[in-house]
Amino acid sequence: MVDIGVNLMHRSFHQDREKVVQRAAANGVSPLVITGTSLRNSMEAARYAERNEGRLYATAGVHPHDAKNCSEETIAQLKQLAALPQVVAIGECGLDYNRDFSPRDVQRKWFAEQIRLALELDMPLFLHEREAFADFATILREHGVQKAVVHCFTGNGAELKAYLDMGFHIGITGWICDERRGKHLKDLVRMIPLDRLMIETDAPFLTPRDVKEKPADGRNEPAFLPHILQTVARCIGRPVEEVAKATTETASAFFRIDGVV
Repeated sequence: MVDIGVNLMHRSFHQDREKVVQRAAANGVSPLVITGTSLRNSMEAARYAERNEGRLYATAGVHPHDAKNCSEETIAQLKQLAALPQVVAIGECGLDYNRDFSPRDVQRKWFAEQIRLALELDMPLFLHEREAFADFATILREHGVQKAVVHCFTGNGAELKAYLDMGFHIGITGWICDERRGKHLKDLVRMIPLDRLMIETDAPFLTPRDVKEKPADGRNEPAFLPHILQTVARCIGRPVEEVAKATTETASAFFRIDGVV
């Protein structure tokens, strides 16, 4: 299985990053796609992925929280990173009107610039949206984006339909395992065609609430991806093996990851 979204360079993994990768592989989760959320973080992700060729890949982008630190030079450096073979998407980029760590107009400006970069390079987008659907969808439509994955989808049915109509892929996390906040996702996930569905942990965040052996520190990690897979398979009424094969093939084709299928 491919975990399409792991914040592996997060400080919570500093002490045991290699062991986390090994535990993931031991649980059938490999390769991992490391999420880049700022220029510095994207550079670190690319460097670490290079040391683990075939097991790790990375994205390169600026999260909306960090958009206030973006500049033309940032985009130029992201372009250089994107030329590396282990970098497979532009992002995590998008809009976040829930936290507003960067001004909204600044978020929109640098989101659009990263879209232009992805289109110029013919690379997929790894997208983030929180409480900003209208502006988010408008910007993506204005640029004619077709190849993108909406990472950690937690929206409503109308939003999901809009994303699917635009041709996007959907990333489902352990949010679907939360009997309180993720209940609606258990129904909505049935709307997603298997060739548009991908799974992810978003580790170290979003630890599945119903996982039996929770780590003492509550940290999520890629080794929990099979638990998310089982929940998704149960919700859509398909065998676990079928969903594992389909999501792996979908992720492999989307990110152009060689040798996975």
